Amino acid sequence: MKANMGSIDRIIRVLLAVIVAVLYFMGVVSGTLGIVLMVAAAVFALTSLISFCPLYPILGINTCETKK
Repeated sequence: MKANMGSIDRIIRVLLAVIVAVLYFMGVVSGTLGIVLMVAAAVFALTSLISFCPLYPILGINTCETKK
């Protein structure tokens, strides 16, 4: 897997994952919506840790900075 996520993209994903987790554990979001959002937050966190989003190659997106 070649990295296809830039640092800003990774930071945004981690922040969204943290926000969703806080909302879930504080009880603001619950039920089915809470579970779906927590799964999405876990995917965001995992993809930001490995710097690869499997959806990006399908859509032709690459936010990774190129090294010269």
